Amino acid sequence: MDKRLISENAEAGIRQYWHEHDNGDVTIQTTQIVDDVIEANRGTFNQVDERAGWKGDMHRVASIPMAVYYDLKAKGIIDDPVAMKKWLNDPDNRFFRTRPGVV
Repeated sequence: MDKRLISENAEAGIRQYWHEHDNGDVTIQTTQIVDDVIEANRGTFNQVDERAGWKGDMHRVASIPMAVYYDLKAKGIIDDPVAMKKWLNDPDNRFFRTRPGVV
């Protein structure tokens, strides 16, 4: 299998790789370093006053890196409000949350 870097956005920490498989198939892989996003999310999460509750109409509940967004979009999760809420409430995705509670 042949793997080569085809694009890089150093500012966003995104890299795309071209994988050519032995059978002739091709895969484009997108990777992103998300440490800064997770650290910022943790800081925002920890600043929320849970006693204030969910008053008002709009609340920022997550910050999702672009590579994860594109994966969710490809799976149809972004465009399905029920699936998106389930994804946001999944404990495995807690690092992307910026607010405690249930969406």
